[in-house]
Amino acid sequence: MSWTYSCPYCESVVNPDETVILLGERGATQCLMGFHPKPGDYTIYVPPGIDLGKGDKWDFLCPVCRANLRSYEHDHLCALVCWQGPKRRIVFFSRIVGERATYVVEDAAVDEKHGEHADAYNGSIKKGKG
Repeated sequence: MSWTYSCPYCESVVNPDETVILLGERGATQCLMGFHPKPGDYTIYVPPGIDLGKGDKWDFLCPVCRANLRSYEHDHLCALVCWQGPKRRIVFFSRIVGERATYVVEDAAVDEKHGEHADAYNGSIKKGKG
């Protein structure tokens, strides 16, 4: 089943094809970044010359409305709305390079968690509001 992601603020779809496109920002660096839509697949596409140093913290913004996608649940996580058919979910993901922690939340409960660092934020994911 395909995954369709949207901004929790403006509701714009951010994966018009098979890649989730977000605006990445770290200090003076800004660029569009592509992510695999399947939770747990940590494939990322960045423009040439962009350095993703392990441990670096990036802000991710909606490429349409430029809202910061940082989660209310935890400062190290970002959130997007995810649709699988009629099911509405929230997907939380780490904004720290090299940290593999992704959560799929449905009806205010963690439905799935992915990545070797997923246990780090278990207690932080409660409301599923983004």
